[in-house]
Amino acid sequence: VINMFGDVIKIAEYNVQNLFDLKYSGSEYKEYIPYGKSGWDDKIYRKKLKHIAKVIKDLDADIVALVEIESTTALKDLRKTLNSMGIYYKYYGIADKKNSTVKVAYLSKIKPIYQKEIWVTRLNRYRNILEVKFKDFYLFINHWKSKSGAESQRIISAKALKKRLKQLGYDKNFIIVGDFNSDYEEYIKFKRRYSLNDTKGITGINHILNTITHTTKAKFTKLKSDELYNLWYDLDKDKRWNYIHQKNKETLDSIIISKSVLNRGGFDYIYESFGVLKKPYLFYKRGINRWYISYRGGKPRHTGYGYSDHLPIFANFLTN
Repeated sequence: VINMFGDVIKIAEYNVQNLFDLKYSGSEYKEYIPYGKSGWDDKIYRKKLKHIAKVIKDLDADIVALVEIESTTALKDLRKTLNSMGIYYKYYGIADKKNSTVKVAYLSKIKPIYQKEIWVTRLNRYRNILEVKFKDFYLFINHWKSKSGAESQRIISAKALKKRLKQLGYDKNFIIVGDFNSDYEEYIKFKRRYSLNDTKGITGINHILNTITHTTKAKFTKLKSDELYNLWYDLDKDKRWNYIHQKNKETLDSIIISKSVLNRGGFDYIYESFGVLKKPYLFYKRGINRWYISYRGGKPRHTGYGYSDHLPIFANFLTN
């Protein structure tokens, strides 16, 4: 998009809820073993690809960060599906240097300068963070440990990311996206959950990444040195959710920016452009229309219905 002040770049993030290919690699979740008892076959795979592609089409973003992609094959098949709908992402990449079950990836209409992986640890349960450098900014795509693990595990990912941000210098334009498995105010939310709070109240997203100080709308916020700003604060409070867990509305995914992006440094966040894609088809009854697997009789079976258990988020930026 071009306007008189420069180019508008739309960046989105979407946890697609497990896009697996049809090649057997041995590390799949049991429901996604190709041609197995749960029915993960050509027909269901194509349906899943079409559903994700429909959401990406409606997002209409220049760059889409993706979470829970099994492989380059799955990513390329998604890209082909989009091509068949007349939507072209020339550039793509995936964090596949580590054999984790699912990985982070991206599709982009803008040419990246390079991509590299940040190794969190050598253990497979910690997924690598993908760093993609574009002309005007750095994009970091994350998928932190789920809440089946305590906060100390998410802190390990937060520290690996922070170390890299420090290396690059906080004066740079950082856009940090992904599924952090953390609320934007995790330090408040997790206090009551003793199974999570094994860190004396310290959280990865708030304390380590330093998103804890600024809770006003973007236009009223000024960051200092290594402070970061979570774009959820730029939305009205009742709209701050993209996931529902046991009827509780949560924010597992975030877009977080550095001070030069917020405070007008030549590559700028457009105030109040952050949002959640909430198309009617993404909802079912009172919940999110997740990709539905039936467990009738204790046996998983893909139905071909639904999209993802997360809603995608997006924001617009202005480049001069």
